[in-house]
Amino acid sequence: MNGDAGKLITIGTLTTADVDGAYHIFETTIPEAYRQEGIGFLLDEIQEEIEHKKAVVQSVLQHESDLEPTTTSPFFLVARKEGKVVGTISYGPCGKVVQECTNHGLDHVGTLGSLYVLPELQGQGIASALITALVTELQKRGVAQFCLDSGYRIAQQKWRQKFGEPYVVTKDYWGEGSENMVWLCEVKDFTGK
Repeated sequence: MNGDAGKLITIGTLTTADVDGAYHIFETTIPEAYRQEGIGFLLDEIQEEIEHKKAVVQSVLQHESDLEPTTTSPFFLVARKEGKVVGTISYGPCGKVVQECTNHGLDHVGTLGSLYVLPELQGQGIASALITALVTELQKRGVAQFCLDSGYRIAQQKWRQKFGEPYVVTKDYWGEGSENMVWLCEVKDFTGK
């Protein structure tokens, strides 16, 4: 994919060399997402979210030695621009929020997560390229469905445009007036096959 000024964006599997770059993405984008939502003052929650995403990275690296990936094996992709990590996306087992919001109805479905792009590069198609790469990998692994969720209003608007209406909306999940939405997606709908 070509970024601004013809600078190439490449997408590949997370390596140990990418860890610091992925951590930088989380430390930059998560506080900004909270700020945009008007909840930037929730410093403990922001730090918990950053630490959770770092734990996902470590978990995926531990599974990297799996000889044959399965339909539930976690994986993590990164977008790089000039060798620098500028975006992330992950796939793994259904998380606690999705389990709670769906009353465990999607426990068997893997989750797209950790989709973050550096703020200064957002709106350039990097997130869409990461989603396409993730879905392509899911298809290779024989995965038929994936889910994703968001409690961020800005992301919810984008996901409605990309994925349609949510599978479930949980009112007041994050507090009064704050919804969490879960989408259930068919891989074939995003691969053209």
